[in-house]
Amino acid sequence: MVSIVDAIDRKILKVLQSDGRISNVDLATRIHLSAPQCFRRVRSLEERGVLRGYRAEVNPEALGFGVTAYVSVSIGGNDFGRVREIETEMRAFSQILECFSVSGEDDYLLKVVSHDLKSLSNFLTDHLMQVPGIDDVRSMICLEEIKPASPLPVA
Repeated sequence: MVSIVDAIDRKILKVLQSDGRISNVDLATRIHLSAPQCFRRVRSLEERGVLRGYRAEVNPEALGFGVTAYVSVSIGGNDFGRVREIETEMRAFSQILECFSVSGEDDYLLKVVSHDLKSLSNFLTDHLMQVPGIDDVRSMICLEEIKPASPLPVA
């Protein structure tokens, strides 16, 4: 998706990425725009799909998710006709936070959370590896988060 954003839109995006709960009036003040103009621009960014949503950032450990893993998934050579069905099944797993189709040796890279190593193993063995068409699964356990998800560089 290509969307044209100007300098004012970039200012709005920079502020909203750091404070998604800011009021329209405060946002307008910070970017030196009238409140109605600011509101129209934010709505336009939403309608064009530049702003995809607003959500709270929750600490996984606070909910008992002590393990984060990156999991590479390969599809069997005879199962590429099922790619969309496989993707639908992967989307349904709440433990999979992110899923990317990737180039290289593997077909997908997943970010997965679990309560502990045993529950990760159970998820991989009893659920993910049971999806018809998934041929190979390899996981890397995250030892420490060095840099959490960051705002996009909009400047």
